[in-house]
Amino acid sequence: MVLGRRLQHLRESCGLSYEQAGRALDVTHATVRRMEKAEVGLKVVYVEKLLQTYGVTERSEVEQFLTLARQANQPGWWHRYRDVLPEWFSAFVSLESESRVIRAYEPHYVPGLLQTEGYARAVLRAGMPQAPEEEIRRQVSLRLERQAILERDEPPMLWVVLDETVLRRAIGGPEVMREQIGRLIEAAAQPHVRLQIMPFSVGPHPAMYGPFHLFRFPIDELPDVACAESLVGAVYFDHRDDVTAFLEALDRMCAQAAPVSRTEAILSAMRKEI
Repeated sequence: MVLGRRLQHLRESCGLSYEQAGRALDVTHATVRRMEKAEVGLKVVYVEKLLQTYGVTERSEVEQFLTLARQANQPGWWHRYRDVLPEWFSAFVSLESESRVIRAYEPHYVPGLLQTEGYARAVLRAGMPQAPEEEIRRQVSLRLERQAILERDEPPMLWVVLDETVLRRAIGGPEVMREQIGRLIEAAAQPHVRLQIMPFSVGPHPAMYGPFHLFRFPIDELPDVACAESLVGAVYFDHRDDVTAFLEALDRMCAQAAPVSRTEAILSAMRKEI
């Protein structure tokens, strides 16, 4: 995404169209557009040719671009789970791994970054009742490995609003739920994790239509990205107006939900009820 944005900036600075850039590579204008939007991989030879076309001749600057292209083409750690990882979710894990801030609203279940093994297994089995046990095992392993980003020296800020439904829905049985709520209590005590509970008593709120995530990155070229999931995939938004709609809804929800300072008490009380 960074490489695509920088190439777009160079092309526009030169006053060249997609068609003119495409002719330099002997590809269609649509291919150039997809390169800039990070919808396809960027071959090093294509990047080098585009740099020549855009008048970038300083060798050190060229090498910076080529190094970025080589890094962009390296598979992420999650590539080894490609046998069980849908393409749409591969993009999600990639965004998650590079984020500085991750915000989310979840009305159905605990987000993957905070799930225990037992809870993850129960959720996955419910969602894929016909899947072989080995596939479930691989999916659980992937989900737990994603959580390593919260143990980094500089972890992302994770700010989640959980609907009360998440805590009331029995997933995996009482023991699994008690363990899961304990995990949430531990997570909420960490300085880079904020959890808020949206109680039933609030009534209607701006995001009752479904779960979503917002990703913010430590790189200026990258816009915020919103992801809205469905039963068969996800839609990603990076247009400013679209992302702003998600952000404003989440901000209003954070104002309506129980404050962060009450999260531990709410979770502890619910765990005692189980």
